[in-house]
Amino acid sequence: MTSQDEKATLSPYLRAIAQDEALPIEPEARRLWLEDLANPTRWWLRPILQGLLAVLLHLVWFFKRLPLPQFRAHGLLQRLICWFCTHFVSPQANRLILRHFATESNLLNFLIDNTAPGKVAPVTLYPRRIAEMREASFVEHDQALFRSIEALGATPDGAGEDQVGEDGAPSWQHWRPLDALEFEIRPRRTQVLDFESAHALFMCLFCLLLTREEYRDAINGFNLDQSIALRIGALIGEPQLAELAYNKHPLYLVGPWNLSQRFLMHGFFTEYLYARLEGLRREGITRPAEAS
Repeated sequence: MTSQDEKATLSPYLRAIAQDEALPIEPEARRLWLEDLANPTRWWLRPILQGLLAVLLHLVWFFKRLPLPQFRAHGLLQRLICWFCTHFVSPQANRLILRHFATESNLLNFLIDNTAPGKVAPVTLYPRRIAEMREASFVEHDQALFRSIEALGATPDGAGEDQVGEDGAPSWQHWRPLDALEFEIRPRRTQVLDFESAHALFMCLFCLLLTREEYRDAINGFNLDQSIALRIGALIGEPQLAELAYNKHPLYLVGPWNLSQRFLMHGFFTEYLYARLEGLRREGITRPAEAS
């Protein structure tokens, strides 16, 4: 949690959200986000980048939708992202990026372990350093999501009913707590960009270096947040979790409009559900000791 000295420098609103525990989120994720909010580039550079690059993004989107031969460069895309993150993106934003890989992988593995164990391959994307994202790429991150949802939807046991273990306790077989992953970030003086400014710079690159179908799927994959929340809510008896999903209605395909906000809210969503499930897991570990 934020220290007393840091709290004193926060505005009344930021002090309020620093203490607000109505929404589930881990203290580390809250701390990283509050530090990112204090990054000056978020307030003077981000608006410029998002305005200019949103126009460029729509032009690239239009170009990619033309009836022309499609091209993609996944390896180049990921090398450029890793190089940029290593040299220019703040340590806080880099940690948030690495956390996102792990939080979403954990959500999918929780669904797999509790609705189709042994029938659907678990997700293995848990990069601990920026360099590892060359293999555990954003493209593979999206594809793992699509494969998991497709497989769960085609599995009779994955219909979303309450199917936790016979003793009523969920399985955590492929769950990896974030505090055990030990993310490694090597700080550099040039690492100054906040999370949202970095994403604004990535948007056009993704659109250009993916095929039109790959990019369309990637920016609509956020809408599966609602499906994930409904499935997990049914498993643990908390249907209200669906309210945490900002991105909804996966049958309705959208373009790149409002992409920055949708991307950010997808990140919050995975943090919320991870924190809720990690809380349940820890309760399951400590409860027998308390009862004895």
